[in-house]
Amino acid sequence: MTRGRDGGAGAPPARQRALLAAIVAAIVAVSAAIYVGVAADDGTTYRNALAGGRGERPGPAAPASTGTWVASWATSPVGGEPGTELAGLAGRSVRNVVHTSAGGTAARVTLSNLYGQSALTITHASIAVSASPGTAAALARTMRQLTFTGSPTVVVPAGGQVISDVVRITVPHDGDVLVTTYSPTPSGPVTYHPHARQISYVAEGEHTRDTTGAAYTGQSTFWRYLTALDVLSNESDGTVVVLGDSLTDGITSTTGANNRWPDVLSDRLRAALAAGRDVPRHSVVNEGISGNQVLADGLGRPAENPSGLNRFDRDVLGRTNVKAVVVVLGINDILRHPGTADPDRILAGLTTLVERAHARGLKVVGATLMPFGGHRGYTDAREAVRQRINEEIRAGHVFDAVADFDKALRDPYDPRRFRADYDSGDHLHPSDKGYTRMAETFDLDTLKGSAPARL
Repeated sequence: MTRGRDGGAGAPPARQRALLAAIVAAIVAVSAAIYVGVAADDGTTYRNALAGGRGERPGPAAPASTGTWVASWATSPVGGEPGTELAGLAGRSVRNVVHTSAGGTAARVTLSNLYGQSALTITHASIAVSASPGTAAALARTMRQLTFTGSPTVVVPAGGQVISDVVRITVPHDGDVLVTTYSPTPSGPVTYHPHARQISYVAEGEHTRDTTGAAYTGQSTFWRYLTALDVLSNESDGTVVVLGDSLTDGITSTTGANNRWPDVLSDRLRAALAAGRDVPRHSVVNEGISGNQVLADGLGRPAENPSGLNRFDRDVLGRTNVKAVVVVLGINDILRHPGTADPDRILAGLTTLVERAHARGLKVVGATLMPFGGHRGYTDAREAVRQRINEEIRAGHVFDAVADFDKALRDPYDPRRFRADYDSGDHLHPSDKGYTRMAETFDLDTLKGSAPARL
């Protein structure tokens, strides 16, 4: 029996060849959807639909590296910077210096215009690894342009925020990263975090890709616009968020030393893992605001220095891949109350924070309130409120686990006060040694697990 041309021996029929071609085309299409390209060493970003995580888009997205998205650094927007109400920082490059917790192979940033009264136009932005501590200079090979859905320009509406596209960059743990933005047009006031305990920089004109740092003749003790740095990490599986006040913000810690107690906690976790201990592989980010309270907001609309209750979604649940929360709040509810604060209301507020964390499956470690004897706001009545709150916390009636900072830092001979070498001198905030002591006494094992099961 003879066969036609399309059915000759050793050659598939035309329909089979067409089917095979269709299958091959489908495989190519799927592969292209997963890996659109690769990144060049000059920092060109490329896409990977598998990278996932907060802020991913079908446009320019994540690199093909494996890992887990975590928050490596974060801070809370506190209010509008005084003096920037009309012009903002138009015509200037703002170079924020931030200290990382976890390292990674890719990064993205969050920029906030929460307290702006007009749209913020950013035409240039960059990220780089700092050349050394205390400088505006960058390691040249690490300088990367930041884009937003593929464009170097982004308009952040008043009250809004944006997340950059992912860029391939090797971010070190326990290192400094430079995030620079340039806005050519007036837009104010500038959304900022005032007590950074870190020197950042400002330059006249557009210098976002400058690696020398020579143009950055202005210095700042604020973080402006920038509220988060996420990394694609192979060394961390999740994020610990510390929600606190000035005791977490590190208001009396040495500027540039990264000795806020969450910084030291991050160092301890990393050292414990290196030593082979069975502790969580988590980054630690600091969401402390000086003067923050559990219950009361600051003034303004939107409120400056919003309460722990009102910023919990934004500053805790809104962070990337959160696994646990540490709450260090309550002392300002006592000190800033015009009369005698109600301990039951403060405890109820803390309990509400825990319930909201549990609803997301997050474990909550809470801290006892540290002493403030000798501070100008001290009274015996306020001390009694502090003691009542601490009794409830220690009894396990509020949090899943307890960090007893009061016990760790108080003077054994006068428990109403700090031990002298743990006192910064104002009798309310710790010294560098005191902040280190807080982190050293924190039980790393309390960060294990998730929220307790509901009965």
